[in-house]
Amino acid sequence: MKAIIVDDEPKAIDLLRSYLSHFRAVELAATFRNGLKAFEYLNSHAIDLIFLDIDMPHISGISLAKMIDKKINIIFTTAYSDYAVESYEVSAVDYLLKPVSLERFMQAMGKVLNQQDSELRQSEIIWIKSGGKKYKLLIDEILYLYKEGNYLTYFTHDTKVIARETIGEALHKLPSYFCQSHKSYIINLRQVTALEKERIFIDKVTIPIGSTHREMIRDNLKNFFE
Repeated sequence: MKAIIVDDEPKAIDLLRSYLSHFRAVELAATFRNGLKAFEYLNSHAIDLIFLDIDMPHISGISLAKMIDKKINIIFTTAYSDYAVESYEVSAVDYLLKPVSLERFMQAMGKVLNQQDSELRQSEIIWIKSGGKKYKLLIDEILYLYKEGNYLTYFTHDTKVIARETIGEALHKLPSYFCQSHKSYIINLRQVTALEKERIFIDKVTIPIGSTHREMIRDNLKNFFE
């Protein structure tokens, strides 16, 4: 998932950037302090999510929201509650009042990711390009992914598909219940059968947990083990 931030306050941009760093599946593609510059960018780049200030010079966030692709998720961030009704008229995912707390940010991101997961579940399949061919895999049957060199291997119960892609590219197209557990592994949280301090077990396979990913993995697995 690719995102941009549009806000005329540098401190607000820095805060949202720091919050987004908690989400490995979201790539912050660009930031803008001017709505017109953001509009020009959106005309030539595919974006999934916009964090959009409302009260800005030249063009307001509400006006910009009405001009862009309706498929783009919008989270408004503003110091004023006066625009709440207008924000829902353009089908915003959420409306965050500044200063934005991490808790409210997480709630808003949960809405976006749940919507993305719902869309992916409707398709149920993913196409993987490998060796000049395209292979169809059922998303929920993917157990884990392993990266070696420039290649990423998708493992299911009965097959594996090797693709030339990065960890980030894979996370971008998989639902949010897939997350990185180690510099070389992505796991399907729904397929985890056991958990220890430094490793995870999936279908009799032992997968390491990197120290930088340990806290995030444990937090994400709470929904599946509690």
